[in-house]
Amino acid sequence: MMTMNGLRDVVALGGPVVAILLVMSVLTVAVTLYKLWQFAASGVGRHKELSKALTAWDAGDAHEARVRLIKSQSYLAPFIETAIEMPNSQALSDRLDAEAGLALARLERGFRLLDTIAQLAPLLGLFGTVLGMIEAFQSLQSAGSSVDPSLLAGGIWVALVTTAVGLAVAMPTSMVLSWLESRTARERVFADKALRTVLMPHETTPPSATYASGDHA
Repeated sequence: MMTMNGLRDVVALGGPVVAILLVMSVLTVAVTLYKLWQFAASGVGRHKELSKALTAWDAGDAHEARVRLIKSQSYLAPFIETAIEMPNSQALSDRLDAEAGLALARLERGFRLLDTIAQLAPLLGLFGTVLGMIEAFQSLQSAGSSVDPSLLAGGIWVALVTTAVGLAVAMPTSMVLSWLESRTARERVFADKALRTVLMPHETTPPSATYASGDHA
């Protein structure tokens, strides 16, 4: 209850600009929670079994690679399985690159909104401050010769509330966005390495021979 009263007081002081900034902060929280859930459900950053599968495949152990791949919860596992089971070709490589790129694009959904909020929030705060300062000086002008310094001071600090709120929204949003972008950047590097490892393993044994040895293991 005290929190709601405090929010109403802040909105009353800062006006519609603060109300807009509060809505933007709610959007930031909603998108952040969704991205955390999406990353967890997709297994982002959890590639232990997949890495073991890639290591086994790179060493020519197709059977161990398949066993590890089944245990993997990574969103990349279906692409790696396709690369293992289908004959290697340039068309397959291009198709897998496109599919992996699409999967990574889904992980990046919402980033543009967070980036917009991070850039727009300080500007909105500054805009609210400018409007507040204009109002404060208009009140000062209306007072005529009987100028009360407290009137100007009060108007200035009320105007600065919007700048403070804008920065309070922009800074955590920028930090969250940077963290999410760093996670997806690492995923992009790992996905590229995984596909290249499967399509061009160090093991020189032909794929058909490798499959045969794996099937009888």
